Amino acid sequence: MVAVALAWILVPLLRRAAPGGVAREASNVAILRDQLAELEADLSTGTMPRDQYEQARRELEQRVLEESKTVPTAAGAPTQSAAWTAALLGGAIPIAALLLYVVLGNHDAFAPAATRAAKDAPEHDVTPQQVTEMAAKLAAKLERDPANAEGWAMLARTYYALKRNAEAAQAFDKAVALVPDDAALLADYADALGSTQGGLRGKPLELVERALKADPTQWKALALAGTAAFDRKDYNQAVAYWERVKATVPRDSPIAASIDSSIAEARELGGLEPGPASTPAVLAKAPAGGAGKGSAGASASPAPVAPAAATIAGTVNLAPALAGKVSPTDTVFIIARAAEGPKMPLAIIRKQVKDLPATFSLDDSMAMAPNFALSNFPAVVVGARVSKSGNAAAQSGDLEGWSPAVKVGATGLTVVIDRALP
Repeated sequence: MVAVALAWILVPLLRRAAPGGVAREASNVAILRDQLAELEADLSTGTMPRDQYEQARRELEQRVLEESKTVPTAAGAPTQSAAWTAALLGGAIPIAALLLYVVLGNHDAFAPAATRAAKDAPEHDVTPQQVTEMAAKLAAKLERDPANAEGWAMLARTYYALKRNAEAAQAFDKAVALVPDDAALLADYADALGSTQGGLRGKPLELVERALKADPTQWKALALAGTAAFDRKDYNQAVAYWERVKATVPRDSPIAASIDSSIAEARELGGLEPGPASTPAVLAKAPAGGAGKGSAGASASPAPVAPAAATIAGTVNLAPALAGKVSPTDTVFIIARAAEGPKMPLAIIRKQVKDLPATFSLDDSMAMAPNFALSNFPAVVVGARVSKSGNAAAQSGDLEGWSPAVKVGATGLTVVIDRALP
């Protein structure tokens, strides 16, 4: 392409000039001859006097002599300016083309197809060895920065993914020491520790209870609590925990089907009536791969089935003045807790603002832990909270309202959400 471009430009510049002097002279003589014929015609018709005729004729003859002395331009080499122009363009065009190719060209266009395919092939996935190396680098970094809670949590979960459960538990311990009220972190720690010691007894169960105290709806903590109850053959409590896990996941999801299988097995083993959504199947009870039902049971004795009177029922309303501060899909938690004593919820259900006003019924099947059930306390208070974040733990900006203390078994209770948390 460079050669074609050079030929297109340089050939006209370097072409030898064509001889044209003879043709030009012949043309000039013919013109003078015509002018002389016109003078003679004017003389013969009398339009031009003789003296003017003679003067004009002499001038024409003088011009013929001058034209005949003109040396025609000989055919030869091009002019000096054309030669210089051709030389400059001949050098500049190839250099400019090369520079443009280096800057804008596709250097792999002429490479073999196999080479191009190798370059275009996607990179391989991260290998376990690379993950191990990254974990080692992170561990070294955390030795220099031990107050990095997020780093310890990441390292712990990396160890857990690598099935290095003992190291994961140690890293979780450091993370939890820095962030003691993170429900998800506490649940992951309980899972890793339970896997290490072969069951959810002792400290793992304590971690689960701490997680549920921080967030009574944390799915993994609820699942592990159900596993612990199943291990100690408290099938009624296991079903209650797993029903609450099921309420937090999409109904048509695979995990919902797995939860149904677990609930069906617990109902069958405990001689409980089958639920409407349960399907008979067998499932390991720790969804995250932690403690299984083959571990030793906890020391706590099975909790008795709650009496029918251990309920609280009523209605939750939103104050009209706060209607503009919520959206229809905001989460609403309805919570019962002891009027005197620990602040841990005794029962909790989840709804949405669009459900308000909503009726509720709280009972022992919704207990956070076996020893924290409605039937174990003489008086309770019931509250409702609109959570913008979806987290059951109260946060600034949430809206809430609480009832006065009432006895367990009360019905017709009215709770009004009437204030915003500072």
